[in-house]
Amino acid sequence: MEYLIIGAGPAGLQLGYHLRRAGRDYQILEAGPAPGHFFKTYPRHRKLISINKPHTGSTDPEHNLRMDWNSLLSDDPELLFTRYSPRYFPPADVLVQYLADYAEKLGLNVAYDTRIAHITRAGEDGDFIATDEQGRKWQAQRLIIATGVSKPYIPPIPGIETIEQYADVSVDPEDFTDQRVLIIGKANSAFETADNLMETAAVIHVAGPSPIQFAWKTHFVGHLRAVNNNLLDSYQLKSQNALLDGEIVNIAKDDQGYTVTVSFSRVNEVLKDLRYDRVIGCTGFRFDADIFDPAIRPRLVIKERFPEQTPAWESTNVPGLYFAGTLTQMRDFKKSTSGFIHGFRYGVRALSRVLEERYHGAEWPHAVLEPEADVLMEAVIARVNRSSALWQQFGFLGDVIRILPDGSARYCEEMPMDHVREGALAGGALHFTITLEYGPDHDKVDPFDLNVTRIAQNDPERAAQGQYLHPVVRAWKDGALIATHHVTENLENDWTFPHHREPLQAFFKRMLEPAEMPA
Repeated sequence: MEYLIIGAGPAGLQLGYHLRRAGRDYQILEAGPAPGHFFKTYPRHRKLISINKPHTGSTDPEHNLRMDWNSLLSDDPELLFTRYSPRYFPPADVLVQYLADYAEKLGLNVAYDTRIAHITRAGEDGDFIATDEQGRKWQAQRLIIATGVSKPYIPPIPGIETIEQYADVSVDPEDFTDQRVLIIGKANSAFETADNLMETAAVIHVAGPSPIQFAWKTHFVGHLRAVNNNLLDSYQLKSQNALLDGEIVNIAKDDQGYTVTVSFSRVNEVLKDLRYDRVIGCTGFRFDADIFDPAIRPRLVIKERFPEQTPAWESTNVPGLYFAGTLTQMRDFKKSTSGFIHGFRYGVRALSRVLEERYHGAEWPHAVLEPEADVLMEAVIARVNRSSALWQQFGFLGDVIRILPDGSARYCEEMPMDHVREGALAGGALHFTITLEYGPDHDKVDPFDLNVTRIAQNDPERAAQGQYLHPVVRAWKDGALIATHHVTENLENDWTFPHHREPLQAFFKRMLEPAEMPA
């Protein structure tokens, strides 16, 4: 076959949808008895923190996807997650049902109860061969891994093998009554666990060497979300809970509990031994590469948690091996949204277009426009005011306008910007990239500090200094950046006013006039 997809989670199903629409020969393999098996267990406390907002006041389905973080893309208007739950933070079990319906109603080709035990290759550039636990073999020209980060990441701390892990610790708060509990980790799983124990545990400490990053400040939704930060409130209000900033040096277990040695970051105490009844590891997950034959094992990065990938989501050392879904966050780690459904659904669509270009001779979908400044300006204004992909994958996916020698302009939507910069557009033709981006050092600005002034919404001369989400249009020639235009930020994200349109039109006019073209 042409394509073999490992994993029938959201990414695997999304890619299957696009391959099916294109008429490609594909097969999805899923270890569990139904799609989205990971979400049968995670998150452990069964509440998603991905936004679900059925009531937006808009009837535009594209715009509504900006506030719908769980739907996959399809041409069926009934297959929207917002029809499954009214909850802003919905139960994980609803997502499991939604994924099952998505696979069934779209007729996706999925083999369930098919856990892959080994992956090899027939020769250096031959077909990939995946063998499942029953000994059945599956063979394809190209392999896409969409399994997510399914294996717990265990940091190298002496004694950590003696503690409980997020993956299997009890979620019954009564099991922790009057106990002193240490939670290792400072991400959402750690604080989700702490919040669950607030009413019963005597003391809760959350520890880790890195400073807490707040999603509302960094705009990375994988950082600590407000819905999970009750422990910080109790800590600052002196309620027997605390945040420990420092390294866990050693964990020693005895009959009475644990002695944990902490090296603090912000006090004079170099080391301190603390006693706990329970210790829970909430240190995240990583990619499981153990099923690969050593000859085609993908190279790993970021503490060996993710496979290393090209801008086209292909393995850097195994040609023909691609990745989809959460695994692709290696390309925008802790910057944009490739680690989450509302981000990677667009990345998967872009991946399907990359595959169509590379292996089937299909051009990237595009509209043909007149290369006139007012025409290009109107096209850009329409897209930035409506697109959900540019909104969700800010700075990572962007639209591209290419000015061709025949005098036409091609408008391509949602291309990976790294892919474009590294040569996806052959030749030196003038082209423009359009992205939505936050301003420089936006994560260092407290958005609630009234002493931090904002750039006026009708001040295009200072638009580049804006901290909030706004459109950025760049002009490129012969592979080099020649000019950049920032459209002023707008509190309502409505870029339709004269002070948005007129400077953008003037920018296009200047770039399109050869006499004014920068050298």
